[in-house]
Parts: sequence; C-alpha cells; structure tokens
Amino acid sequence: MSAPTHAERAGQARPGAEIDPDQLEVSPGFAHASVQGWVPELASDEDVRKALETAFDYRGDVTVTGKDGSVTEGYIFDRVDGRTLETSFVRVMPSSGGARRKIAYADIAALAFTGRDTAAGKSWEAWVRKYWEKKELGGEAARLEPEPLD
Repeated sequence: MSAPTHAERAGQARPGAEIDPDQLEVSPGFAHASVQGWVPELASDEDVRKALETAFDYRGDVTVTGKDGSVTEGYIFDRVDGRTLETSFVRVMPSSGGARRKIAYADIAALAFTGRDTAAGKSWEAWVRKYWEKKELGGEAARLEPEPLD
C-alpha cells in the first residue's frame, strides 16, 4: 500500500483525471494594506513601537517629527527595538541627501507615511502576467529584467 499523493491529500485527484501541475504550484497572494498617507496616533509606547515597525516595513519615505520640532523626511532602513523607548531607535536616510540620522523612539512626537509606496501594485503575479503578454507579442520585448521604480 502506498501513501496518498499531495493531490489526493488535498482532495483534488480523481481517478483517471489529469492533474494540472500549475494549479498545484500556485498559492494565493497576500494582500498588503496600504499605509500611504497614514498618520498614526502615538498615544502609548506600544503605539510608537507598532507604528515604527510598520514604517520599517514600508517601502516609501516617512516624515518623522521630533519632540524638539525637527522634521526628517526619508527612508527608514534600520531599527533597534530596545527594552525602553529611550534605548530603541530608527535610522533614517534623508530624502534630501546628507548624513543618515539616528532617532530615538522617545524623541519622536509624530510620524507620517508621506512618500509613495514604490512597490505598491508590483506583485510577482503582475510581473509574470506582463512578461507573458510581452512574450506572446513576440520580439525582444520580453526579458527577465526588473522594471524601473519610476
């Protein structure tokens, strides 16, 4: 007696029916919530931590307003989540250029997701669909190269 196949375990196989391998290999995509334009409320330490974790995962610029009134707009490329807000910090690459800034969580008064999410709508499935559309048209239009970020 042999073990059931993957398709049989999933209830997809019927005796004598052909199995489409492409259907077995495709998993549903993940819908990302858009935070572009969001200005989170930073009422508690937990709110600050969650907002900055979201900002770290964001693929666009954010605007960080310090408690001293300073404003930094840029991309958050690193963060350290310490035990307290004083020992936790983010590192920001300013969009205007210049030196990278290290900002303690405790020094942040406000945060805004002001930049465009550069990867919004650019899923793997969309890229593959566009690739096959180009390939069906023929010619050299279909290549395995990344698209520009705009």
